[in-house]
Amino acid sequence: MAAPAEAKVDFLLPNHEGPWTIEDVLALPEDNSQRIELVDGMLYVSPLGTAAHQRLVFEASYALRGACPKEFEATIELNVEFDDRRLFIPDFTVLKKRGAKGLTVPVEDVLLIGEVISRSTKLKDLVVKRQVYAEAGVSYYLIIDPAKDVPVATLFELAEDGKYVEIARSADGVLTFERPFPVTIELPS
Repeated sequence: MAAPAEAKVDFLLPNHEGPWTIEDVLALPEDNSQRIELVDGMLYVSPLGTAAHQRLVFEASYALRGACPKEFEATIELNVEFDDRRLFIPDFTVLKKRGAKGLTVPVEDVLLIGEVISRSTKLKDLVVKRQVYAEAGVSYYLIIDPAKDVPVATLFELAEDGKYVEIARSADGVLTFERPFPVTIELPS
């Protein structure tokens, strides 16, 4: 019987007592191989997306950036701070004002959050993040699901009852919507 191969470790989380805070997370060494998010004192660690995932992130953020009115700014992979217990890194965002500075952006400055679903993030994106984003008052939530031959994108708007309602869905790999500003996003297969 062969001995198990030793895992090659580039980075391990340090021992930590009690719930994690945003300060704790931001003090971790930089790690370009994974995304570390915080929910109610617990860490969510997931690998970076595949090449197909990153293409969808790029195309969506590029289209949003090109269509943004001057007062807004489209970005990718920002640390969005919800409170001292919650920190997410959405795939892309649209900020209500330009020129964010610092390691985090307060959720109050976010108009739209977008996530490209992957196997490792599906439950988190469709359930946990959707609920947290709605509770925080994020006006628009854009989900892109690459699981089909042609990716499907759905834009949700926050209703008065605090729940997201679908306002646009892609057809044949193209998503067009008018709110929060007019844009067309072509989704590469």
